[in-house]
Amino acid sequence: MDIVSENKMFDGVQGVYKHKSTSLKCSMNFAVFMPNAPRNTQIPVLWFLSGLTCTHENAMLKAGMQKFAQLHKIAVVFPDTSPRGKNIPDDDSYDLGQGAGFYLNATQSPWKENYQMWDYLISELPSVIEKNFNVDISRQSVMGHSMGGHGALLLAFQMNIKFRSVSAFAPICNPMESDWGRKQFSAYLGSDKNLWENYDASVVAQQTNFSGPILVDTGSNDEYIDLLLIDSLSKVLKERKMNAIFRMNNGYDHSYYFIATFMEEHMNFHAKALFGN
Repeated sequence: MDIVSENKMFDGVQGVYKHKSTSLKCSMNFAVFMPNAPRNTQIPVLWFLSGLTCTHENAMLKAGMQKFAQLHKIAVVFPDTSPRGKNIPDDDSYDLGQGAGFYLNATQSPWKENYQMWDYLISELPSVIEKNFNVDISRQSVMGHSMGGHGALLLAFQMNIKFRSVSAFAPICNPMESDWGRKQFSAYLGSDKNLWENYDASVVAQQTNFSGPILVDTGSNDEYIDLLLIDSLSKVLKERKMNAIFRMNNGYDHSYYFIATFMEEHMNFHAKALFGN
């Protein structure tokens, strides 16, 4: 792992780092905010997964997490959204290829050689974080926005006990039934709908053993709300009596202005789960 940059922020350190990924077969950047804490303190980890077209930088620069991460003594990891590089397969459309990895393991050419984001997130990058930072990897929570909101929900539901809590801003909730999903699943996974189901949060939620709290915020003026299919997931979680809160926030859109507005509440939500208070 190499240091790209490190800057003091709210008494902690906001860093950007680079490493060679074996899962993705390319060099990857990621960001970590490490709060200032006593040396013998192991810090819990909160992951933020970003949306379409984003890199590790978007939430790091715009979401406003660091102040509250320092307050609660939580490390925040900002992964990239796809493999990167001139030799990595890409597409001219904004919602496929680089910047649109959908946090899955591709099975179809030309994507399958590099687009193994699921393995990267559940195994490789956590190992890098645990090795290089003073964190308690046994205490993790996850959150995200849009495509990353779906990724966060999917990670929590698929991994069950790995994450203590999950939250999402304007998440894609039922990609198998959305134009933000069908196109990408067809390209990355082919025509096998059974495989698609493994990467659809509304489907996985029907059988998940995840028992942590769930918080989902959406804006009533979200310009992509018809693509999100929030009600599909809300219905499943309500039927299963899971510990979930869905909020529709009047006047807010899909942007980071919306995310920053409610970030303090989300950070408090995760702190309660991570510290058990």
